Amino acid sequence: MSTNSHAVEIATPRKRNGAYYTPEAVAAMLVSAAVRSPGDLLLDPSCGDGRFLAQHGNSVGVERDGAAANTARQRAPQASVLNEDFFAWAERARLAGQRFDCAVGNPPFIRYQLFNGDVRRRALSLCSDLGVAFSGLSASWAHFLVVAAGLLRPGGRMAFVVPAAIGHAPCAGPLLEHLIARFRQVFVVAVRRKLFPRLSEDCWLLFADGFGAETDEIRFAAVDAIGCPDALPRRSIRVDVAEWRGAWRRRLRAYLLPSRARALYLAAAATADGGALQPGPAGKAGAVPRLPSSLRRLGALADIGLGYVSGANEFLHLRPSQSRRAGIPVEFLQTTVRSGRLLPSGQLTAANVDRWRRDDDPLLLLRLPKDGHLPAQVRRYLDSPAGRDARQRYKCRCRSPWYSVPDVRVPDFFLSYMAGRAPNLVRNLAGASCTNALHGLRLKRPEAAGDLLGAWRTPLARLSCEIEGHALGGGMLKLEIGEAARIVLPIDRSERMQPTAEIEDAVMLMRSWRHYAE
Repeated sequence: MSTNSHAVEIATPRKRNGAYYTPEAVAAMLVSAAVRSPGDLLLDPSCGDGRFLAQHGNSVGVERDGAAANTARQRAPQASVLNEDFFAWAERARLAGQRFDCAVGNPPFIRYQLFNGDVRRRALSLCSDLGVAFSGLSASWAHFLVVAAGLLRPGGRMAFVVPAAIGHAPCAGPLLEHLIARFRQVFVVAVRRKLFPRLSEDCWLLFADGFGAETDEIRFAAVDAIGCPDALPRRSIRVDVAEWRGAWRRRLRAYLLPSRARALYLAAAATADGGALQPGPAGKAGAVPRLPSSLRRLGALADIGLGYVSGANEFLHLRPSQSRRAGIPVEFLQTTVRSGRLLPSGQLTAANVDRWRRDDDPLLLLRLPKDGHLPAQVRRYLDSPAGRDARQRYKCRCRSPWYSVPDVRVPDFFLSYMAGRAPNLVRNLAGASCTNALHGLRLKRPEAAGDLLGAWRTPLARLSCEIEGHALGGGMLKLEIGEAARIVLPIDRSERMQPTAEIEDAVMLMRSWRHYAE
């Protein structure tokens, strides 16, 4: 994101550059939280149209987009607005010893695929110099915050709009570690109502005070909407840094739940990991009730992996009518599932596949060996105009032979990679494979198949999906392989009685934060 004005349409350069501008009331709140006196020197590292700069007379804004920088100069004539890349400017500013009393803004939310080239190299280098090593998958906003913090004077403050991904993203851990080691107070405010209605991604707020000190806690507040525009939320909870690091793996999303639900889930996770159950107190709500002793992580029951990548979906997946016209022998065709939307509930059977065949869906993967004789019909299909185009696709060019799709497996279960209401676990009774739109599970004990489906339908499993997975825009819940492996399941049918109402309430609360309506 950038900082000011309203959201723009998806196809525009501003969208690609992460520019969704902040509402005036939110900009006023952030500046009010960061500025202590009229003489404070304020930095906005991505000032957009100058909405933050207009709130304070002694300001410096940096903006890469020339048109936005011109608008900022008009909106905030008292500010110094620099039209250049923030990281190139920050490198010079650090060497020159330029420092600020506070930094505010709404940094660009540019995903790693577009945050590249010299800009990314400068950002990574600066963050490394400041002691933060981000992975190659980190988005731009985290780099802006680290570098902006490095330009503060002792006692300085920060106030920023951040993506809700600060509650779960891999780059959020290194960022928050950096802040708690350098600020006296770090305060994260989760906001349920969208700050940017046209933007699918949710936004939270981040405040830090007392640069040059450190803290052993993160203050966390969850609010439905921004209330008083000139004050931070009054109520917050203390997140112990050691608990955040250990029990929650440097994720804040779980703190959206009430303390009793968090304690219940931690007890369940400890049991699943083979630890002794510690019921103990759970805040004012009382002790955690007895939980099943047969809890297990999904990764202990099954090997989980993504499906194959064909590299040329439209060519290598055939409809039954296409395969008949081309005369492709059946031994070179593998039934496959291309999308989680196609999966039924519970189990995929031959009857489901027969229906797909009758509908002439593209359910047949052209599965060819790396070596060996290919029939003339197959060679003709490969040498067709569509085949000559397909072999030029990136994934096809990078393998030999180009038409042989690797990693095609027939799993015991399919698991949806992204889901709306809840991830779908489906037993594979049809002998189908799947693309990388799905996870494939191979059971470590095949006889456990029936127990796994029953366990998946329990409230505890649904809550575990919400906690271990992470929210995407549009209400979607995403499960990476490592996240799926951590899902907690009650395996023994005789022990599935749990505090169901409590857990169901927790599930509904987590879904409401990703805007999924029942």
